[in-house]
Order: sequence, then structure tokens, then C-alpha cells
Amino acid sequence: MTYKKNILVTGGAGFIGSHCVRLFVEKYADYRVINLDALTYAGNLENLKDVEHNENYVFVSEDILNDQGIEEIFRDYQITDVIHLAAESHVDRSITDPLAFLKTNILGTANLLNAAKTYWKDDFSQHVFYHVSTDEVYGSLGPEGFFYEDMAYDPQSPYSASKASSDHFVRAYANTYCLQTKISNCSNNYGPNQFPEKLIPLMLNNIRNGKPLPVYGDGTNIRDWLFVIDHARAIDDIFHKGVANETYNIGGNNELQNIELVRLLCDLMDDKMNQDKGTSQKLITFVKDRPGHDHRYAIDNTKLTTTLGWEPSVTVVEGMKATIDWYWDNEKWLRNITSGAYMEYYKAQYSH
Repeated sequence: MTYKKNILVTGGAGFIGSHCVRLFVEKYADYRVINLDALTYAGNLENLKDVEHNENYVFVSEDILNDQGIEEIFRDYQITDVIHLAAESHVDRSITDPLAFLKTNILGTANLLNAAKTYWKDDFSQHVFYHVSTDEVYGSLGPEGFFYEDMAYDPQSPYSASKASSDHFVRAYANTYCLQTKISNCSNNYGPNQFPEKLIPLMLNNIRNGKPLPVYGDGTNIRDWLFVIDHARAIDDIFHKGVANETYNIGGNNELQNIELVRLLCDLMDDKMNQDKGTSQKLITFVKDRPGHDHRYAIDNTKLTTTLGWEPSVTVVEGMKATIDWYWDNEKWLRNITSGAYMEYYKAQYSH
């Protein structure tokens, strides 16, 4: 079958990537979606078992640091567009091992840009290189104000510095080589399939098992929370309707202090577990704050909502309830992730 587009989605077995892949595979039968993932600790093909046999879906195991491998994928699959999500993304890990973030997030992005420049050189206007970034590149906010698309960058951690650098490379390739690029900077994501090192699945898993709930500092750091399925919808809108070489901020309009979020999760889980309200809050334990902990992130998503018509589909309570229900019903998925047993799935599916 000849497809209208052959879209390379990097990091497609990860948390946000898998939701993006699923949406494109199911919504666009005339697109072939090539999911490229190195299957590191956060990549999990079980996230996509429901679409892995679709004719317009292909999985390729590759590392974006392998420039020759990336070039071969562009050639073999006649890649027409890229949605680039592959990245090291956990701030705590970046503090422990900053060079891993430099390599994957900066050099890996440059490899993809080079491949696109090489294979699309006949007509860049027919192709899109879409780079998915983070609001953390803007730094930290005080009690007032929001992140806007034209704000100066002020990254505060090795993670956000590496993402800021990759954003700059994308814009540089657009300016220097005339690639047609799009960038989105999103707030904190939550929802089904998130790796359990992240705040929300960590808290839900610990509440269910009666373990302490570690909260950094005094818990007053503020984040805006974006339901991952809404993020995938925004990526779809920006990819298809966004203006070339523009940036769009994606936020969920859900600002919460970390301690407020944890208490909300506790109360929702108490209800889910049929126990007295306040039971789970007794598990909250304040721990030493992490170095360079940004105080507040808050996104102004007016450009996205007014020009492309995107809106969040759920409130934070609705989204958290849906997330709790998913983790409650998929305890085996979480157990496999935390035990490492899911690696057997990769071997069975892709070792031949």
C-alpha cells in the first residue's frame, strides 16, 4: 500500500510517545507510523499492544545516537515527516548523570535534523520536523505570570538545559537550511502508561502498597498538569494545522502545589480503596529538596487555543480519576515494569 505520509515518531514506546502513536495509527489509516525507540528503561512496547498488528504501524528498535542507523531508516521507510519525542526526561536522573542527557537530547536531535536535511533536500516545504519540548526551558516563575512562546530561555537543570539546546538546534536548522519545523513546549504530563519514577504513578503505587509518600522540601512547588491524551490531541493539531517554524505552548490549565496534588491523590485513592478520608495522607513524608528545584511552572496556552481551537478535554480531578482507574486496572503492567519482567516481551516479539 502507498501511504500519504510515512511519519517517524521517535520515542514512540514511551509515555507520551505511545499515546501519540496510538492516536495517529487509529485516526489516519492513510499514514504509516514508524515507531523508533531504543527501548531503554522507560520504553515499553506493552504500551502499544492494542495497535502493534495494525497494517499502518511499524516498530524499529534504534538509538537516535546512531547516525548511520537513522539515515538508513529515513531511506528504507521513505520518511516524510518526523515527530520527535525521544529524550531523557527525568530531572533527578539528569542531576545524577548530566552527560547522558547531553548525548541523547542534543546529539540525538542533531542526528535526526541532519538526516531530515539530507533526505528532504529536494523540497523542504513538503515535510515537517516536529520537535516536542518542555516548559522547563523557560526556567522558574514567581507567584505571578506565565510562560509565553517568546520568553527568553533560562534552564535551571541539566535536563532543561539539554532540551533548551535541542530547541535551539531545531530553530537553527530551520533558519539555516530552510527545514519546515514546529516546536511545542508542554507542562507536566500525567495519565496511563507513565513510568513509575514520575510523581503521580509513584504516589499511586506507594499509596496502594502503604509505603511512604516522599515530597520534596515543603511541597509548595507549583506545576501545571496536562492529561497525556490531551497532549497527543494537541500534537495532532499542531502537526496538521500549526504554522511552520512556530512554537506552541501546551498547558492543562491545572496549577497545583505538589503537596496539594499529593493530598488530592490521597483522597481519591482513599475513596477508591473504601477507606476513611485522611488515611493515605498519613503516609506523606517530607524529604530534602532536590538541587535547583524550580519553584513554579505555568503555561499560557492562548496561542494554541485561539489559533488552532484546542482545549483540554478533562478537569484535573477527572483526569486524575481516570489515571487512578487505569493504574488500578493495570496492576500487572505496573508490576512488570517495576520488576523488569516486561523485557521478556521484547525478546519474544522482536528477537527474530
